[in-house]
Amino acid sequence: MTSTTSTSEPPADREARRADFLAYYDAEAADRALRPIPPWRTAAREEFLARLTEERSRTVLEIGCGPGLDGAAFTAAGFVYTGADLSPGMVEVARAADLDAHVAPATDLPFDDHAFDAVWSMSTLMHLDDDELEAALSEITRVLVPGGLFAVGMWGAAELTVGPSAEPDQDYGPPRYFHRRTDALVRERLGEHGEVESWWTRPSRPGSSHRYQYAVVRADGPGA
Repeated sequence: MTSTTSTSEPPADREARRADFLAYYDAEAADRALRPIPPWRTAAREEFLARLTEERSRTVLEIGCGPGLDGAAFTAAGFVYTGADLSPGMVEVARAADLDAHVAPATDLPFDDHAFDAVWSMSTLMHLDDDELEAALSEITRVLVPGGLFAVGMWGAAELTVGPSAEPDQDYGPPRYFHRRTDALVRERLGEHGEVESWWTRPSRPGSSHRYQYAVVRADGPGA
């Protein structure tokens, strides 16, 4: 389904989508742990790590930690790392890699206010509808220290595109729901929770209208 306006789902549809996600990602967990992160994503992570080191950040939360590939890099760099993921299967794999990982949705994080210096979330928030995205961004700024950095990467598109998307080469269960937002929509939503300090996009492949959207945001401080 393609739309030009913001959309959210009825609660029953969200519950069905959540069940589909759990089936898909639990089935994929072991394989995803063996699938390397692409070099352009690794470069973004290394740049973020450098920024956190420069700012003397210590604690990092990853939302959508998957099997912990990024988490291992944060830990190796000396940060105190915590991961959160909706999929128990993904969390089990991350814990097997000696990472501190928790089963939790992005919209309701089980952590105290201002518990983390930084947040990292790649390829996760585009699976949320508009109300859920607002809840997730509010949770990110809640658990961050005032003025902390959060990095977000999402798959978007030239036009708002909402609905399930099947990938024939990754048959792990029901098609996953994607909410591919335009660059303007993503920047607007992020800007409501802080200052966008870095921004870039990358086409999924030459000639495609789908692109990866990446931002580093300085969270709003008290009274913002």
